[in-house]
Amino acid sequence: MAGNRGVVYQGKGIVEVKDIDYPDLVLREGPGVPKSNVGRKCEHGVVLKVITTNICGSDQHMVRGRTTAPEGLVLGHEITGEVVEVGRDVEFVKKGDIASVPFNIACGRCVMCREQKTHICLNVNPERPGGAYGYVDMGGWVGGQSEYVMVPYADFQLLVFPDRDQAMEKILDLTMLSDIFPTGYHGAVSAGVKTGSTVYVAGAGPVGLAAAHSAQLLGASVVIVGDMQEERLKQAESFGCETVNLAMHDNLGEQIEQILGEPIVDCSIDAVGFEASGHGEGAEEQPAVVLNTIMDVTKAGGSLGIPGLYVTEDPGAADEDAKTGSLKVRFGQGWAKAHTFVTGQTPAMLYNRDLMKAILSGRANIAKAVNATVIGLDDAPQGYSDFDKGASKKFIIDPHGSLK
Repeated sequence: MAGNRGVVYQGKGIVEVKDIDYPDLVLREGPGVPKSNVGRKCEHGVVLKVITTNICGSDQHMVRGRTTAPEGLVLGHEITGEVVEVGRDVEFVKKGDIASVPFNIACGRCVMCREQKTHICLNVNPERPGGAYGYVDMGGWVGGQSEYVMVPYADFQLLVFPDRDQAMEKILDLTMLSDIFPTGYHGAVSAGVKTGSTVYVAGAGPVGLAAAHSAQLLGASVVIVGDMQEERLKQAESFGCETVNLAMHDNLGEQIEQILGEPIVDCSIDAVGFEASGHGEGAEEQPAVVLNTIMDVTKAGGSLGIPGLYVTEDPGAADEDAKTGSLKVRFGQGWAKAHTFVTGQTPAMLYNRDLMKAILSGRANIAKAVNATVIGLDDAPQGYSDFDKGASKKFIIDPHGSLK
């Protein structure tokens, strides 16, 4: 049997590449696995040889110690791979298929899955609706920043690419289908972006850049991206976005007015989440600042897409309320302007097939937009460190050297 190695969370600020168990078609006892999920048989699953697996900003929240993630958790929910083992109950997926794995784990059987709300599947996580690989409070499913990973409910979940050679040619784009491209796209759709829209995107990390590119695909006339780091803003400018450096300016409306001639936009997207910083020089963490700011600058009757992550437990929060996810949001502002808020995990399967076709046709160039950068598995700890320091890159881990 082949060995296996993976990227393991070892405590605040520490990730290491370690030997881990080779996956089989059972969810074994391990870090973060609820007792009621231990021993769960997955003959409906497959084992993948991982081709690409990406470092995500959501992973960084755990590594920074901003969640209750247990030590020993194998990280990674953005997975693309080749099927090397097929469970007894798998009917349509076969060995040798190359496929994208939606980061939401979903059974395909419950009422939420039947309504295409795969982000809140009722059967994969006994603790709460919704599951994911290698993530705190998401059912204990082993992460995919590894050489091999098990994927349950394969017939339902896997997005199999139609042509192997074409898939490998486009792999840096296709690897984004597991999470950030559907997540950014969901943010834009939720915000109501359409032909001619003016759009503000808070955050120029990979999800923010994916949201900006998605807004362009949906026909936005102007996309404005705000961030605190100049390098990230330059990346947004590289594919046609306007930008605002929020470290230099504390009044977003004034900056938008300089670009559009008025201090409001049609739609806004929060791609930052709960680790948000206040605007202007020397500003400290303000977890509700993005939500309050986008309410200020979004027109009356507009929608706010909120794919940025918010948590129920944040042990590193600056105040006691924020430690339980209670933020000082000016909800009355949103009510008065009749805003629509769309929050929660993205139902990746709702979008990934269409986005795959946009990639394969050359319409979408998501790898370029997010500056996809390939590293080896042993380089993952340095990738985490560089990403944490604000590197304007989307780090793609290549565990087997498949992309050389």
